[in-house]
Amino acid sequence: MHDEEGIQGMKIVIVGATSAMAEHCARLWLLQGASELVLVGRDGTRLEAVAADLRVRAPSCPVSVLLTRFGDVSAVQALVGEACRGGVPDIVLIAHGSLPDQTACQNDLSLVREALEVNALSAVLFAEGFAAELVKAGRGTLVVIGSVAGDRGRRSNYVYGAAKGLVARYVQGLQHRFAGSAVKAILVKPGPTRTPMTAHMAGAAGMADVEDVARMIVKGVARASPVIYAPAKWALIMMVIRHLPRFIFNKMEI
Repeated sequence: MHDEEGIQGMKIVIVGATSAMAEHCARLWLLQGASELVLVGRDGTRLEAVAADLRVRAPSCPVSVLLTRFGDVSAVQALVGEACRGGVPDIVLIAHGSLPDQTACQNDLSLVREALEVNALSAVLFAEGFAAELVKAGRGTLVVIGSVAGDRGRRSNYVYGAAKGLVARYVQGLQHRFAGSAVKAILVKPGPTRTPMTAHMAGAAGMADVEDVARMIVKGVARASPVIYAPAKWALIMMVIRHLPRFIFNKMEI
């Protein structure tokens, strides 16, 4: 468990560091005294821009950038080794993802494959790679961003929901594997959040603010909460949705 003071001196690796949610988490961890940040992504220009902003905010904290290819097993393995050089991280946040258009997916199998590879397969590959390092070190926290969409398949986003559902089951397995040890796995389930990824969607203005969601994630990680719904109201909302009888659920346009 990490309290706000306990974050001081910690090395944090963020996979998918160009996501708005991840960037705001990084800013908060810097404020709490993180000693080193390693930013991982596939777009060098965007990654360097995020790193430059963070370096201005905390000049004394080393911020390094690592480029990789998501979904490429050898690239992921090499990235994990590079990120752990000089010390196994105290916290690893896996935050990359994409939000596919469900209708487009229904008409293009290549989009289905891409959505599953980015949102499920690559997230699991990174998580499993870092899990091995944390287990060898006997400590550390692995945080994986899922989604409330993974709680029940819905016609509006079932390809994305299926990917996030796989992530949820995977993290549950990690938690069982790590039970009783000093290694922790945390699943984050954000609700609809206002970010560049969701800006095109109807109702984006009414979504949760990304800074608020990041604060909830950082606080939940500090408490070592196994599952973090952000905002917390989504725990109740999705409990209701999960338990709706099928004959009622099938009549809903959600």
